[in-house]
Amino acid sequence: MSWLQVHLTTDKAGAPLVELLFERLGALSVTLGDAADEALLEPPPGASPLWRRTRVTGLFPGDTDTDGLRDAIQRSLAPEVSRGLELEVLEDRAWERAWLERFHPMRFGERLWVCPDGQRPDTRDGVFLDLDPGLAFGTGTHPTTALCLSWLDRADIAGKRVLDFGCGSGILSIAALRLGAARAIAVDHDPQALEATRANAVRNGVLERLETASGGLPPELRVDLV
Repeated sequence: MSWLQVHLTTDKAGAPLVELLFERLGALSVTLGDAADEALLEPPPGASPLWRRTRVTGLFPGDTDTDGLRDAIQRSLAPEVSRGLELEVLEDRAWERAWLERFHPMRFGERLWVCPDGQRPDTRDGVFLDLDPGLAFGTGTHPTTALCLSWLDRADIAGKRVLDFGCGSGILSIAALRLGAARAIAVDHDPQALEATRANAVRNGVLERLETASGGLPPELRVDLV
């Protein structure tokens, strides 16, 4: 299945008019974005500021008559507005996985490498964590995750029990196990996160030292690191 994307760049006064036009012509969704790398700082409550140059993108069904759509847009807008009209066919794909194309091996601290499943950096030195996040949060790209991974790399966690609360992909608990922790308990309320965590534990050979749990924890649980 394919889709038709229509792009038009205009000023901030014209953007709402183009948005309304796309909706009336059958757009399934309309997105407004920055066309000139202009920062918009936090607006006051109730305000919805637009960029001085705004790129309006409409998503239409793939079987839309492109010539008819182009003509309708050009008839409805002034020539200087519609001059930059762009139409492109967008092939359907597994969008929840598409971002992985930009996911490459990353080093945290001195030893720890987080690698997309099947990839390796150009070195044999280090501790490697093979990761496929699935639909769960946690690849190491978020600053808080990166900070935790760097801390784990330099911490003395050999033989310790670790609790990973809100485990997502399991990246932190599995990193701890790869770095020498004795056991890890990974907790999340999202079943897909727990599924990804168990799959990544198998991928890294640490499943026998990992426990997963959904929801709360027993009050008698004792760990060394949270």
